[in-house]
Amino acid sequence: MDSTLLERIQDIRRFLITFHTPISISAPHIYISTGPFLPSQSPLSRTFSREFTSAIKVRAGSLSSWPAPPLEWTGHAGAIQSISYSPDGTHVVTGSSDRTIRIWDAETGAEVGSPLKGHTDSVWSVAYSPDGRRIISGSGSIFGVGSTDNTIRIWDAETGAEVGSPLKGHTDSVLSVAYSPDGRRIVSGSYDRTIRIWDAETGTEVGSPLKGHTDSVRSVAYSPDGRRIISGSGDRTIRTWGSEVSTEASKPHEEHTYSVRPIGHSSDAQHTVSDAFLYASIRRSSYNPLPAGFFAEPDMDGWVRGSEGGLLYWVPHDYRKGLHSPALLTLPLTSHHRSVSLDFDDFAFGTSWTQMFINAPS
Repeated sequence: MDSTLLERIQDIRRFLITFHTPISISAPHIYISTGPFLPSQSPLSRTFSREFTSAIKVRAGSLSSWPAPPLEWTGHAGAIQSISYSPDGTHVVTGSSDRTIRIWDAETGAEVGSPLKGHTDSVWSVAYSPDGRRIISGSGSIFGVGSTDNTIRIWDAETGAEVGSPLKGHTDSVLSVAYSPDGRRIVSGSYDRTIRIWDAETGTEVGSPLKGHTDSVRSVAYSPDGRRIISGSGDRTIRTWGSEVSTEASKPHEEHTYSVRPIGHSSDAQHTVSDAFLYASIRRSSYNPLPAGFFAEPDMDGWVRGSEGGLLYWVPHDYRKGLHSPALLTLPLTSHHRSVSLDFDDFAFGTSWTQMFINAPS
């Protein structure tokens, strides 16, 4: 493939991933909320700068190339209880006490699609199917007190739609879920001290609940050959079970002195989530009498809103945090927490947004 063509394809891909939020809202935001924040070396940036002369401009602190994935991904409104990579490593799924499940692009940290909603309590566990086409989740209240959900749900990983009806059977919070290696079975562990096996296609329970733990079952997993299930519990033991005959396969392992809880990691162990977003500040233009709302701080989703809640423009993660902070103006532009100011001098806003285009009719 021609190197120039490949560069453009990669550039468009990064554009779509980075700006999927504003461009999914309305056509004007394809121009209002993306062009100003394109890296200067982006082929799309050169086109935008040439054709759209009356857009918002970054006066200082613009990026020269697409940023590395953000070291901090935000979006959930509650504690994140579970996290897992997709089998191909391109996506990450998270479950939270805010009762939602979110999917993220593993390369950029951008949220993919809308949150998956349906659970009525905290989402304690999430996992991908071996083929990456499905996501499963387990829910319930904190510490199993007054839980009204206690279900497992199956989701289409591509569309985010719920697949079939919730899997019901547990009498308390579902704390851990996992697929069998062949994707035909789902195993779940619960605060009700049982482990249950489900048919992944029909959602029906397979066999009787596995009983033996004397406290909540915090973690479950299949062996690589699918013949064994292993479980960890608040009773400080690990137990192994035959996956087909629903019986305990060996005596419990009792070395732990505290509750056995779920753990997980990337298959290549190369990913870490830490640090914080870059900072920015917006400097108000003295030449263009824009409404005061243009200089408000963006909300948690990156939108700057007008006095009546209307969407004015969207700010990417790398420009978002620390808006209107005068102290940042003293930092050098090479700093990780660089200062950024926006220029609204020539910005055509409101019903005149089409005038951003150089050849737009007056």
